[in-house]
Amino acid sequence: MRMYDIIRKKREGGKLTREEMGFFVKGVTDGSIPDYQTSAMLMAIYFQNLDSRETADMTDFMAKSGDMADLSSIIGFKVDKHSTGGVGDKTTLIIAPTVAACGVKVAKMSGRGLGHTGGTIDKLESIPGFKTDISTNNFFDIVNRIGVAVIGQSADLAPADKKLYALRDVTATVENIPLIAASIMSKKIASGADGIVLDVTTGSGAFMKTRDEAVELAKVMVDIGEKVGRKVAALITDMDTPLGCAIGNSLEVIEAVQTLKGNGPKDLMTVCRELAANMLMLAGKGDISECRDMVDEAISSGRALDTLCEMVTAQGGDARYIRDTSLFEKAKICYQLIADQSGYIAAMKTDEIGMASMMLGAGRETKESSIDFAAGIKLYKKTGDKVEKGDVIAELFTNLDTAEAAGKRLLDALTFADIAPAECPLVLARVTASGVEYFE
Repeated sequence: MRMYDIIRKKREGGKLTREEMGFFVKGVTDGSIPDYQTSAMLMAIYFQNLDSRETADMTDFMAKSGDMADLSSIIGFKVDKHSTGGVGDKTTLIIAPTVAACGVKVAKMSGRGLGHTGGTIDKLESIPGFKTDISTNNFFDIVNRIGVAVIGQSADLAPADKKLYALRDVTATVENIPLIAASIMSKKIASGADGIVLDVTTGSGAFMKTRDEAVELAKVMVDIGEKVGRKVAALITDMDTPLGCAIGNSLEVIEAVQTLKGNGPKDLMTVCRELAANMLMLAGKGDISECRDMVDEAISSGRALDTLCEMVTAQGGDARYIRDTSLFEKAKICYQLIADQSGYIAAMKTDEIGMASMMLGAGRETKESSIDFAAGIKLYKKTGDKVEKGDVIAELFTNLDTAEAAGKRLLDALTFADIAPAECPLVLARVTASGVEYFE
């Protein structure tokens, strides 16, 4: 078998056999296929696409290219959640302990943030002492005892994906739905969960800019999961506006705690409630209405917050910071962004707001960049809100001299109008193996 022939076949629109796809992924992983041929193959896929069977085969081989987590030591059904990313997305901090408090195991492997999209691991590490590099046996023990643990992804988890993504990033082949789906699902499958709920974000702060694109990606990922024997559901959620009001690592932990106390922003609570309920439903806890009630009870009773505290303690963190969030270190500079006009906020360029937070030190420009856990943004006005000239739109927190420039970038990301924009649903659709359900 020659890579030349496989590239040519795909370039001409042919369908690759499972053996040919396996040859390609193995060669990428062990380095026997040079980068120039891999790049040519990616470009051929970009233009000719992969069908559902080819995509499932590629995902399967990518998942098996490195470590495959064996979660059989964890008793019961294991459910995971993956978000395609966004600004202010701290949902894992809320739904993981909530689902665990409802009796379903959450053994989660998460990543770090890059660019304006924050990573769950960075947020958790803003809690003093919290460790995400614990041993496998300790990870299993915590999940069995408490119901939830969150660790960093293994360096050997789907190594084929790391190599392929690095080349996609520099060859303009990122924006291809089968390749995106294979990248995401290979890591989720390798992580070993029985059920996976996908939060596919759409809008100005997301990778998929329209609902239809997000639905198409979700359908491919659900199909992959079903083909490899996993229970999968996907929610299409709005990211035209930052989720919640806090952007930045410790700021988002604080907001997550407020939400677990029942005092969080309405949009964040709405999205988390639906994600958690769908995780419980995949685990067989009841229909969606019954599972929503379980989520509500876990939060109102305080059990979800207690579970978060137990997880933090078990992973070496200081749970006093969860019980009393005023203990978190504050940034030296607090810059108030003042409205220079009156009107309604009609739209927000969410990705630009995320970039403003990165300027403050809350995100990474490169993988080697360091993060200031205290840096970030608190929004006081969002899309649909009435603003009077002189109102405080946001507070920017930083230890750098970038507050004014970041504030200008944030202000430039807002569109004002004389009338309020139409209200849109936060959860736009649900995708399962049975089809697509739209919420208007």
